[in-house]
Amino acid sequence: MNRDLFTGRQVLVMGLGRFGGGLDTAQFACRAGAKVTVTDLANAEQLSDSISRLKEFPNIEFHLGGHIASDFEQADIVIANPAVPPDNEFLQIAKQRNKPIASQIGIFFELCPATIIGITGANGKSTTAALTAHLLRAATPKSTGHRSRVTSHERVHLSGNIGNEPLLTILDEIAPDDLIVLELSSFQIEQLAQIRKAPHVALLTNLTPNHLDRYGTFEAYCAAKENIFKFQQNDWGPPAVSIFNAEDKIASEWFDKYSKEQGRVCIRFSPADVGDDIRSQFRLPGRANLSNLAAALAVARHFGVDDESIKACLPDFKALPHRLELVAEIKGVRWYNDSKATTPEGAITALEAFDEPEIIIAGGYDKRIPFDDLGERIAQKARAAILMGQTAEKIAASIRSSLRATSDERPAREIKIVNSLAEAVERARQLAAPGDVVLLSPACASYDMFENYEHRGRQFAALVRRITD
Repeated sequence: MNRDLFTGRQVLVMGLGRFGGGLDTAQFACRAGAKVTVTDLANAEQLSDSISRLKEFPNIEFHLGGHIASDFEQADIVIANPAVPPDNEFLQIAKQRNKPIASQIGIFFELCPATIIGITGANGKSTTAALTAHLLRAATPKSTGHRSRVTSHERVHLSGNIGNEPLLTILDEIAPDDLIVLELSSFQIEQLAQIRKAPHVALLTNLTPNHLDRYGTFEAYCAAKENIFKFQQNDWGPPAVSIFNAEDKIASEWFDKYSKEQGRVCIRFSPADVGDDIRSQFRLPGRANLSNLAAALAVARHFGVDDESIKACLPDFKALPHRLELVAEIKGVRWYNDSKATTPEGAITALEAFDEPEIIIAGGYDKRIPFDDLGERIAQKARAAILMGQTAEKIAASIRSSLRATSDERPAREIKIVNSLAEAVERARQLAAPGDVVLLSPACASYDMFENYEHRGRQFAALVRRITD
């Protein structure tokens, strides 16, 4: 693909997003000389922030508050947001008229001249992606003043689903000798599969049920993720590199499957790969973060980063916002923002990161994922559960079911359903005692009460910082 293909063409960007999910795409198409129309289900007021960031392009047309069939019939190219399901009725209109349907991630893969490292999984992919970029940068001349064995890569970019740098906007800054670390969602991987593309280096952190509201079954979700390995090319030059979690059942099966292919390098990682000397320099809590570090080490070592560089840079790595992020310690109570935990397994991982008594705040949008395991873990470990959102009753029922299933005394002494995050924080404040951990780890998406998980996390942090007694 050449960006000249957009010059003078009518490009329809489907899905601007309240936080600018389509901004990068619209800006790219305008700069490439396209005539751009943006369509979104949300209205202009809801999208005001995103629209204001496109004011340098006065010729963009906005068709908001719903989609119009004629836009899809008349467009030369439709660029769909990853959140739009492939079977969307308006995309079908475009397909019926043989209109090309592109994506932000697909355009990037077509035009990027550098080596791409793609990281996906149900949990831990953001932290793993950020850690990977951090370790790779430790070996560049800028960060260390010397080169380790990484001799051919000048700069490391971090982007994708993690939202650090807009993908298409940075294309002009990328040189062939750079490295690109991308966090990839299942939705983005689906879009890449449509053009039979995948990263040069692909890594899977783990697989647990997620997005069943879109995929219907766990098997379909896994199939979407597997495309990150299925479409790795083995004929373009260096062998494809596929990296799997040795402690994950499905990842282990895929390791066995793909390691039989010629022209592919398969690597496994586990927390056991992290030696004591490296572990002592790592500041993030919990075994899951140790697994994230092991994954990042697998990539860094593949590219020749030496252990001395790794040990030197690790103390500088901090928890990402909304991922087991320590917000404050108030009168001996530590408050953690883990708003990015949008699956039951993510919340279980957060619960297991601490030895101290925990009060968990959970609940949110219903992605139709079962909460049996989460309910059992809360019953075993937390001394209180404060629940909110669409899934509050479901999570409460799973906790009570677990408590009834055993005659053992369990520490979950209170299950409280609340109507707002403010009420949840106030109830946690009343219950917490010195030495406790209060953990916002929702196990659910945020769409029922918040604009996204970041909005939820910021509101939690603001509420915690207002606590004065």
